[in-house]
Amino acid sequence: MKRLGTLLLVLSLTLGLAACGGTASSPSLSAAPTPAAPAQSQPAEAVELIVFAAASMTETLNQIAALYADVAPNVKLTFNFDSSGTLKTQIEEGADCDLFLSAGQKQMNQLDVTADPAVNDKGLDFVLQGSRVDLLENRVTLCVPEGNPAGIESYDDMAQALKDGAILLAMGNSDVPVGQYTQKILAYYDLDETALAGAGAITYCTNVKEVTTQVSEGSVDCGVIYCTDAFSAGLTPVAYATAEMCGQVIYPAAVLSVSQHPTEAQAFLDYLSTPEAMAVFEAVGFAAA
Repeated sequence: MKRLGTLLLVLSLTLGLAACGGTASSPSLSAAPTPAAPAQSQPAEAVELIVFAAASMTETLNQIAALYADVAPNVKLTFNFDSSGTLKTQIEEGADCDLFLSAGQKQMNQLDVTADPAVNDKGLDFVLQGSRVDLLENRVTLCVPEGNPAGIESYDDMAQALKDGAILLAMGNSDVPVGQYTQKILAYYDLDETALAGAGAITYCTNVKEVTTQVSEGSVDCGVIYCTDAFSAGLTPVAYATAEMCGQVIYPAAVLSVSQHPTEAQAFLDYLSTPEAMAVFEAVGFAAA
């Protein structure tokens, strides 16, 4: 009996352990972490750049703007083309402008606090220091209407005909770079501009495009413009002014200190010196400065 009791006890314990233990469950596998979605590149914020540029750059900058749209699609270029003197005055009076491209050093100097105080006599400080560059060089040309009715073939011819009171010359105003270059040419020939104007031998224009139009329409016997404008208007220059006659025609450019988008303005200014942009300038007669 004692042995039977022992066997029953062992059997009872064995069955109890089996019932309590059951089948061990496999440890649950943690769900694999979901990979983070790749960061989506956000389109660059749209920026409008306001560019003030000499009228002689109208065609080239419009072409370059189309190219730049592929380089910086978020940048909208808004141009204001006029004489450099007019643009300088607008900037001085508070017009919104990010980048200034002048057809003459004088107008840029008048906005640059580091320039000669004799030129920047108001102490204006509109040029963002470190951004100013000499971008392009142009040439001052003497052009005549189709058929050249007055027979002007050179600056010497022009000077003599003006002395004789035989022609009407179109030139830019004294606040326009092309007008200032023309004044130097007249002085080179010892011509009295005031006397010539009083005698009706000179007609003045507010910018180089107006001079070009006067020549193209045959309203004058000749006019002094840039070779780039002659190219655009289909005029054939009869003479090119030398550096001795009027100096070099350098186009400076600078980001303005009042720009709301100086980084984007500097990027566009840098682009203007690239081979792609310079090819557009050179096609109409500009050269790298």
